[in-house]
Amino acid sequence: MSTPPVPSSSDALPRLLLLLSATTGLVDAASVLGLGKVFTANMTGNVVFLGFAAAGTSGFRFAPALLALAAFMMGAWGAGKLGRAQSARPLGQWLMRAALTEAALLWVAAAIATTIDVAAQAPEPAVLAVIALTGFAMGLRNATIRQLKVPDLTTTVLTLTITGIAADQTGRTTPNFLRRFGAVLAIFAGATVGALLLRLGGLACPLALAGLIVLGATFAFLRSPVAAAPHGK
Repeated sequence: MSTPPVPSSSDALPRLLLLLSATTGLVDAASVLGLGKVFTANMTGNVVFLGFAAAGTSGFRFAPALLALAAFMMGAWGAGKLGRAQSARPLGQWLMRAALTEAALLWVAAAIATTIDVAAQAPEPAVLAVIALTGFAMGLRNATIRQLKVPDLTTTVLTLTITGIAADQTGRTTPNFLRRFGAVLAIFAGATVGALLLRLGGLACPLALAGLIVLGATFAFLRSPVAAAPHGK
């Protein structure tokens, strides 16, 4: 049974999704810059990287991209089951359970990341574990947000958002421009901060901050009246 759109009478949900968008930048900074050439939040990038690996391009490997894809799909599968099981419960309760799971996965990944030598990409089991944990977390996130059906705020990809900014421009206005631009800016800011944190503090820093933002932002959302509405029927 399909899930109806969440009530849009409050700005609380878009604010939450913008903050979650920023964590995508943090996670992708950690994965692309700290775990070799692999995305754990953006699966389009991994499919492209697999194509590069298939062509024998130096620096691109099958295993990390395939692991990220598999973990992401498992996380999405889990989020689908969680959303259906929580359909009669308040929106905030469902999102909080998803956020607790995502934050826990990111923090475990951060703990493992403290053992990784980024330059050497070693030990390999630790690198693969972080890829799997963050991929699962972001698959869980992506599938959860997909069920909310909030336009222009998927929190993990920007292609359609950027397309909308250009294609929907009529005269001097663009529908939802501030929301769309905010999504672009949030992921840009997250990626910038993530790259700086990785360089200055190590691989664990952007992952730990991402988990903190996910949990803190979702907890703040619980104060909104819309959080008490059931998210499905």
